[in-house]
Amino acid sequence: MKILTVSDEECPALWDHYVPGRLREYDLILSCGDLKPEYLSFLVTMARCPLLYVHGNHDGGYDRSPPEGCDCIDGHIVTYNGLRILGLGGCRRYHPGSHQYTDAEMRRRIARLRWRLKKLGGVDIVVTHAPPYGLGDGEDPAHWGFEALRELLDRYHPQYLVHGHVHLRYGVGERVRTYGGTTLINATERYAFEIPTPFVKPEESGQVIYKTRCKQEQSALV
Repeated sequence: MKILTVSDEECPALWDHYVPGRLREYDLILSCGDLKPEYLSFLVTMARCPLLYVHGNHDGGYDRSPPEGCDCIDGHIVTYNGLRILGLGGCRRYHPGSHQYTDAEMRRRIARLRWRLKKLGGVDIVVTHAPPYGLGDGEDPAHWGFEALRELLDRYHPQYLVHGHVHLRYGVGERVRTYGGTTLINATERYAFEIPTPFVKPEESGQVIYKTRCKQEQSALV
């Protein structure tokens, strides 16, 4: 399964200079926030695979005009082709505005999902806007990570955590890093990775199941 992650900066090669077929190789798109809703709608139309997103701290306009054809997973857990995916958008509160949380508030958001996490036996991919504290975050208060997310990694050991918020030009170091058994990916602009296609589990009561909508054709992203 090939997954495209996007965040914070619209990629010219995927929008202004898009070439037909460039997105057909992807089985899933994950957005980590702070992107124009029109951009996400364009991606999901051209890719013809699901696009799941969380909110960034600059996505207050999504309330009035959400990305068409995309699915918000902020504060939810969904399953796509057997992958358990948890969404937790927003950043550390640093001034008045939407989609900002204190560490205590983020901890409570995670606590509300514990029953689902227990029922599913954990989670495979965590999609966030801000990174965990000390793992690719910034030094200024606006870009501090959440200690609550680091605690989430320590408790559930997801295979991946994908985030945005901290642009690579801020000098934060590696785009990809590891913590325990988790691979952390900074999705600023775009980043793609592959994982083995898991077994599609039978639909469970109350569980959202996403399935690939069409057979994907291979096409190199240049």
